[in-house]
Amino acid sequence: MTGTLIAPADTPGRAAHRDPNVLRWLAAYTSSMVGDSVYYIALSWAAVQQGSPAQAGAVMAVSAVPRALLMLGGGVIADRFGPRRVVIGSDAVRCAAVLAVAALLFLTSPGLWPLALLAVMFGTVDAVFMPAVGALPARVTSRDQLARVQGMRGLAIRFANVVGGPLGGLGVAIGGAATAFAFAGLLIAVSVPLLISVRMRELPRDGKADALGGTADAGAAEGGRGTVPGTGDVSATDSEARGATAPAPDKAEARPASPVDDLRAGLRYIRGHRVLAPLMLAIALGDLGFVGPLNVGLTLLADERGWGASGMGWVLSGFGVGAGAAALLLTVRGRLPHAGWLAGCSIVAGSVAIGALAFVPSVLAAVGVALLVGLLAGLSGAVCGALLQTQADPAYLGRVTAVSGLVSLGFAPLSMPLSAAAIGVWGTGPVFVVSAVVCGLGGAIALCVRDLRRAELPG
Repeated sequence: MTGTLIAPADTPGRAAHRDPNVLRWLAAYTSSMVGDSVYYIALSWAAVQQGSPAQAGAVMAVSAVPRALLMLGGGVIADRFGPRRVVIGSDAVRCAAVLAVAALLFLTSPGLWPLALLAVMFGTVDAVFMPAVGALPARVTSRDQLARVQGMRGLAIRFANVVGGPLGGLGVAIGGAATAFAFAGLLIAVSVPLLISVRMRELPRDGKADALGGTADAGAAEGGRGTVPGTGDVSATDSEARGATAPAPDKAEARPASPVDDLRAGLRYIRGHRVLAPLMLAIALGDLGFVGPLNVGLTLLADERGWGASGMGWVLSGFGVGAGAAALLLTVRGRLPHAGWLAGCSIVAGSVAIGALAFVPSVLAAVGVALLVGLLAGLSGAVCGALLQTQADPAYLGRVTAVSGLVSLGFAPLSMPLSAAAIGVWGTGPVFVVSAVVCGLGGAIALCVRDLRRAELPG
């Protein structure tokens, strides 16, 4: 099941955008993401057709609950069993479930219960899938290419957002929600053989994982429970700061680590890491200040200014173009110098642009500001993601990605209803300014914490 490239994770290799192995992974990831976009179109359409608007909204939102509750456990699973196995299994389960619902809708009109069940299942599987996806790049390319891979991943996400909507709409136009679900299932299915063909890099082992609560098993090459120094200069003092204060126990005396032990070890690792700990806080504040204004806030702003749905669409397009340009820049360059400093500056500048968006006088000006917001947010997001990939020990990447995903997908969406309520009381201007200040605090942390500010991407 697992082919390996016998090379350390930090050995320089072929440029990622010219590496067939990375391109197979990218094709699999893109196909899966496009399938996800089509799935959400199909689910929303089917829910509206089968129930009331309130019921449809509940079906669309129900997947967020298991995703938020189980995300940290999903990171443990990704690190224990290997990200490729987890991603392949997750895609296979999602494909089977979506095709089963498509067949059910072709044969009968079952109501909302299978849609709600599918949404819950998708959220549960996503809690495992997302951390595994974050941990996989370190197994398919060398460490010096991880920043470029992050840019390629960003381009794939933008492509999926652009293509998924029209494909979902085409499926609905041809044969209703059932056909759209079938499209989604087939797209997700394409990713499985591509992932099977992707070769994994073998990761060397040492005793740190044992000291953190258990023994590394025979699957460490893919599962990553043996550790590799993630920062390039880990000293004994660093190991102690990360929780590895005791020598590895003898194999005869070692007890297997429980999932709870693994989770605690991962949280200790993040808390004691001089770059990852402040980076997580910077990401959290940036997302909290960004998600509300650029989702529900923008809708209310467009309605307040009389821009209409088309004007809001143009503003969103400007944001998408800017974010795509940032991902393309990182893909082409491979790395950007002074990464920590750049992330902090782009977060601060992006927060200023977010605040300015509420005061622009016309749609054209709003599109220009949104383009700037997308460029800066895309740049900071790509650089922060690349820093997570390169600073984290590959043995902990699943858990590191899970914590980051929990912040972005579990906590940040809470700002949307709060933003809507606040705008109803104080208006768009003050709320956008407060959101910009919250976002800017994330950049201030990145600039004020020395180790994060001086963090560099390998190259």
